[in-house]
Amino acid sequence: MVATHYRVIYGDTDQMGVVYYGNYLRYFEAGRNEYLRAKGARYRDVERELRIRLPVVEATVRYRHPARYDDLLRIETEITEVRKASLRFAYRIVREEGEKLLAEGETVHACVDLEGRPVKLPERLVELLGP
Repeated sequence: MVATHYRVIYGDTDQMGVVYYGNYLRYFEAGRNEYLRAKGARYRDVERELRIRLPVVEATVRYRHPARYDDLLRIETEITEVRKASLRFAYRIVREEGEKLLAEGETVHACVDLEGRPVKLPERLVELLGP
């Protein structure tokens, strides 16, 4: 599990100071990027060097409690499944103050070549993402 910290900015919220529901997917993306960085790779380097893309093909979010303007969030990210041509990330978003679980979810990513055709996950990527 890799933890990423993020402070909610005013632009993430509605007039009531509550985070807009779609922004949780952005937070997941931030967690995913930092997960790769913690494993020794940057997302764009993986795409360029391995000549693949990892588009999201499925996303779920379960909202437990609202995040609000100026909350410090901890985005916990891990890979829960690696298949032949896809992988699954799981996320938990926790408000640091009080350790309150705000949301959890998953994204599934297909592995495709530069033309968008499904391909097997490169062995180098599987090794990089391993435990």
